[in-house]
Amino acid sequence: MSLGKIAEQVGLPRSTVQRITSALAEENFVISDAQGGGLRLGPELSSLAGAAQYNIVEHCRLLLNEVTQKTGETTDLAAIRGIGMVFLDQVPGTHRLTTVSKVGEAFPLTSTANGKACLAKMDRDEAIKLIRNEWDRNGIKQDLPQFLEQLEDIRKSGLAYDLDEHSSGVSAIGFAFWDWAGDLHAISVPVPSTRFAEQKAIIEKTLYDTSVNIQRTFE
Repeated sequence: MSLGKIAEQVGLPRSTVQRITSALAEENFVISDAQGGGLRLGPELSSLAGAAQYNIVEHCRLLLNEVTQKTGETTDLAAIRGIGMVFLDQVPGTHRLTTVSKVGEAFPLTSTANGKACLAKMDRDEAIKLIRNEWDRNGIKQDLPQFLEQLEDIRKSGLAYDLDEHSSGVSAIGFAFWDWAGDLHAISVPVPSTRFAEQKAIIEKTLYDTSVNIQRTFE
């Protein structure tokens, strides 16, 4: 993008934009575009994005450990990325039978506890757009008003549930939160459905307490 175009879009004088972009170029946040002229985003932005992800993982690690210690179950940290959820970190449970997902693995929004929790935090129109996109892509026929009522219940309670919806034999509870960059993340506890009923109360209390604590850490 040319300096003139940048100046026009941000509403600043060209000379001011030139000083700002020169400073950014020194740090490799922007670089010259050899093909089209002007400027484009530089390689340091990728490093910065990676550092931000690393920080959120480190920021939440102690809380994930505490949830697992209190419940004995696996605890996951995920983030909404584009049209789905991506797992960033996991603390395995202490039971012999546990649920495990790979870090970096992608999951849907509308059938997972962490996905529903994030949808419930979003603007209604934005959430509907993502819901319809996921259902249309996968040929899913569901009642949208009924699903939106479910999201409203999640907003009120703060907790979202996956009752054998995403994977048969696995249930989960989760909550979502905004980080310091304004990105949506979720912490969830997946449990083999065979012991979900007996673990449900302790997981709900632990996650509710954690949701209150984690929001304070971003204030």
